[in-house]
Amino acid sequence: MDRIAKFLKKLTPKERKITEEIIALVSARDFSGLDIKKLKGSVNIFRIRKGNIRVIFLKEGSQININSIGRRSDTTY
Repeated sequence: MDRIAKFLKKLTPKERKITEEIIALVSARDFSGLDIKKLKGSVNIFRIRKGNIRVIFLKEGSQININSIGRRSDTTY
């Protein structure tokens, strides 16, 4: 089982729904209404923030790869 699927299993139903909605929007390349920020020191790595959930993804041309999903903590950034 990969890290993302394992993390999704640990979420509450409400957090899982939010995360799945974010993933669907990113996959459809619909970034409206999302809190997206380009990460410092990188050209094509971005972060989406929704509550305590953070989604890090890599955008290469027309392809989008989700690198990680996690909860915010004191050591997140």
